Amino acid sequence: MLTIHPKPGLRSWHPPIVANLQPTSSLPFKTRLFLAAKTTNTLNESNETERSSAGKIKRLVLSEEGRTKLNSYPDREFYSYPRFVTHVDDGFISTLTDLYQEKLRPGSEILDLMSSWVSHLPSQAVYKRIVGHGLNAQELARNPRLDYFFVKDLNQDQKLELESSSFDAVLCTVSVQYLQQPEKVFAEVFRVLRPGGAFIVSFSNRLFYEKAIGAWRDGTGYSRVQLVVQYFQCVEGFTQPEIIRKVPAAAVDPQQEKSPFGWITRLLGLVSGSDPFYAVVAYKNFKPVYE
Repeated sequence: MLTIHPKPGLRSWHPPIVANLQPTSSLPFKTRLFLAAKTTNTLNESNETERSSAGKIKRLVLSEEGRTKLNSYPDREFYSYPRFVTHVDDGFISTLTDLYQEKLRPGSEILDLMSSWVSHLPSQAVYKRIVGHGLNAQELARNPRLDYFFVKDLNQDQKLELESSSFDAVLCTVSVQYLQQPEKVFAEVFRVLRPGGAFIVSFSNRLFYEKAIGAWRDGTGYSRVQLVVQYFQCVEGFTQPEIIRKVPAAAVDPQQEKSPFGWITRLLGLVSGSDPFYAVVAYKNFKPVYE
């Protein structure tokens, strides 16, 4: 059973749990989810058919080889101790915060997926509720923007034991590269989003190399963006993904460039210059228009 941890001073929150979740590729299950969620409005038969397919995984993006990691030990072990550091530079963080300022409405309910001790949300923005997820409870407890948090390994179990259509936005910051079952996770994100809700996936060129999946390790900035686009496109119902890029020229030391270790420093993102910023955004069913 999912354990939700409230921050000090907040009362416990027990979200309605979706019991006995089945794989999102099961059409009858999606139909049952739709019928269970329907409360007041009676939709016509054609709308029911359309809704029943929403959230279904249309195809798998990754091969088995593409899902593998160099470090095959459980992720809970790798993240067993807290890392109170930022994994991207100030330029990346500033760009991400500006994107959140643009995309997230005040008063929203937000799920910060694969979070840590910081969420990079605009400091002045007020949201109704922010729920964090991650693998290290100490990091999540330290995050000042989270009202609640829970710990779960999405590579072991992709089911989010949260109510359907319960969040206005879901965030995933510099972590998508570690998902071994991204199709199922994106389908679950679709389920917990409200219609018109945004899923914002951001990343750079930095990573824990041994924990990133093969399809990501072997890629480039362009191919990684396209990979995330495919994650969205493999789930029925997401809008056409929007791509945001900010890739400054790296100021590489010519001597370092010629060094036999230069490729290692570039791989780890240790070259001088700003981190490249990539984000892919899509919405559940439709992109809302705000006045």
